[in-house]
Amino acid sequence: MKHSSQQITVDDLVITVVRKNIKNLNLSVHGPDGMVRVSAPRQTSDATIRRVVQERLEWIRRQQKRFASMAEPAAARYVSGEPVDYLGQTYHLNVIESTGLSKAVLHAGKFDLHVPAGSTAATRQRILEAWYRAQLKLLIPQLIAQWEPVMGVKVAAWGVKRMKTKWGTCNIRARRIWLNLELAKLPPVYLEYVVVHEMTHLLERLHNPRFKGLLEGFLPGWRTLRKGLQESVKSNGRLRMG
Repeated sequence: MKHSSQQITVDDLVITVVRKNIKNLNLSVHGPDGMVRVSAPRQTSDATIRRVVQERLEWIRRQQKRFASMAEPAAARYVSGEPVDYLGQTYHLNVIESTGLSKAVLHAGKFDLHVPAGSTAATRQRILEAWYRAQLKLLIPQLIAQWEPVMGVKVAAWGVKRMKTKWGTCNIRARRIWLNLELAKLPPVYLEYVVVHEMTHLLERLHNPRFKGLLEGFLPGWRTLRKGLQESVKSNGRLRMG
């Protein structure tokens, strides 16, 4: 039998109710707009659903507030004074227009961005991202070399690229891992977590109990790290582990 769907209102909340062949009632809040959904056994009455929603109103409001805080920030312009993040620290750009080599330089707590005169935001972004990429390419080999003997695996190749939906991926057959360029902005512990997560796929392809058990053995605090990673960059709320 097909699922039946309806909408009910509780206080000022519009609730999507889906009745289907399940045993327990499930209430959830979904982004990006904080939609409230209830999955319920077919025989569950509207009155029961309303009561459950009423009991969870405070929690629902908190979740909706969290999603609201994850709204897309204004597009970066890459101008002097604008904040940029690197390894969990926030710096302010000092844009220097010159005819010399385009580059980013971090020194004494200052982040100088040397750019061509009249350069666009896109050009400045490319210069900054090239610097991020170079920094990650210094950090990642150290982490892989540190963890290979511990995990008993060998990474054949690795790379850094911009990814819209994943923090990292692993091609098991090629024994190659990819890391998201955005990791350069976060505290180093998250880069290590993603590296170890992807290397664990060389031992177990699926995100199953065996995978989680292996990861627990390597990084006992991985669940806390995963939660922190999900919350660290709110504008990338869609990113997930590969």
